[in-house]
Amino acid sequence: MWNTSHLDLDAYLRRIGHERVAPSADALLSLHRAHVLAIPFENIDVILGTHPGIGLDAIQAKLVGRQRGGYCYEHALLFGAALEQLGFDVVRRVARVQPHKAGPRTHALLKVGVDGQEFLADVGFGAGQLYPTPLKDGAVVDQAGWDHRLTLDGDVWTLSKQTANGWIPQHASNDEPVRPIDYEVYHHYVSTHPNSPFTGRPVVMRVADGVVRRLVGDTLTVEHADGRTTERAVPPADLPDVLASLDVILSEEEIDRLRLV
Repeated sequence: MWNTSHLDLDAYLRRIGHERVAPSADALLSLHRAHVLAIPFENIDVILGTHPGIGLDAIQAKLVGRQRGGYCYEHALLFGAALEQLGFDVVRRVARVQPHKAGPRTHALLKVGVDGQEFLADVGFGAGQLYPTPLKDGAVVDQAGWDHRLTLDGDVWTLSKQTANGWIPQHASNDEPVRPIDYEVYHHYVSTHPNSPFTGRPVVMRVADGVVRRLVGDTLTVEHADGRTTERAVPPADLPDVLASLDVILSEEEIDRLRLV
């Protein structure tokens, strides 16, 4: 159904700088971290109106071949295909973002089974999740310096982030079956609807141990786990260097078009 055999696994592993491994919980943790550190979260093709779609061939041509980034559908489908080829049990999921508000059910993530355990693997949630989270009620994982907690209510798993204002829900999901056409519908909304957070301004996010960097519109924010935050406006002349620092390399033509946005 998901055409995972189309993935060039060796090319993907070279992209994330990881060796081929047998399926295990430790291998999942290592692969998850390597993917997030190597491949940016970004929506530049959506802004430019040149997004190639979320077929696996298009995703690997972009994220692996062109060494670009993408958003949740691209990340989840690429990572899921790699995990399945390596022998992990993978189930595609959809989550409602900000479930305590009026958030849409549009976020793609994975449930992964290995070593008799189940995990949420969430490589495409902006700059949030560096590691998989055990699918256990009350599980807390330090995500690069920020605690995240998974809780179960009925059949719904909610992921929350610890903040100065307490635990803030990030997204909620369950085991409702997902088909490729569902991802296509959600992707169409996220990439074209005027109310989507990804159609009106560039969004690029990177996470590493203790630091998150976000370019949203023309503002670059750097947030540290110890509470320090810096923010600055990015003038058009600085855009290529700022994007390159976030591992997004564009052609001169793409930069010129992005400046117009």
